[in-house]
Amino acid sequence: MSELVISQETSRTQARYDRIASMYDRMEVLPERGFSPMRKKLWSLISGTRVLEVGVGTGKNFRYHPAGADVTGIDLSGRMLERAQRRAQDLDLSLPLEQMDAQHLAFPDGSFDAVVATFVFCSVPDAVWGLQELARVVRPGGKVLLLEHVRIDRPAWVGRLMDVLDPLAVRLMGPHINRQTVENVRRAGLEVERVEDLAPRGLVKLIVARAPAP
Repeated sequence: MSELVISQETSRTQARYDRIASMYDRMEVLPERGFSPMRKKLWSLISGTRVLEVGVGTGKNFRYHPAGADVTGIDLSGRMLERAQRRAQDLDLSLPLEQMDAQHLAFPDGSFDAVVATFVFCSVPDAVWGLQELARVVRPGGKVLLLEHVRIDRPAWVGRLMDVLDPLAVRLMGPHINRQTVENVRRAGLEVERVEDLAPRGLVKLIVARAPAP
């Protein structure tokens, strides 16, 4: 994928989430009943104090941030960040929120002890590029924790169907439904420590990875 195509896709993604920000939480009411325990489990694995949350959206993870963690949040969509800021105020949280592209993180190398993203890399135009940025900004040996819905590999026909339906899903909903995120994590140079299936057929996976030690 060329940089021009990535830039165009990124702009479309930003516009899409800006457009749906006001209704996003209502759209997610039913799936969030299942996702909430997954989010809680993911954040319980955090170690270290300097944490980057990529793709905060409307702030659904905020209530699970561990006490004592110094969390910085980013999102591509300014409208989503407005919602996240209101949620942070409602929860009496003080954390910096910045509009930023996961593919171009404006942080020095090794800035964080851990990086977290939940249901984000289905929407990042170049997922490997974005994951490489996560690997760059986390300290050597630091954790990258992901919660992602992915392509179903077994039975094989389900994966093939997801491939066929993916362009329509992107047009209607935004996220890709056939991302092979575990493999993308490895392609980005991260060391996969653990993968746990949290939904039938492995549709949702908790991925625990680590930046290579020097």
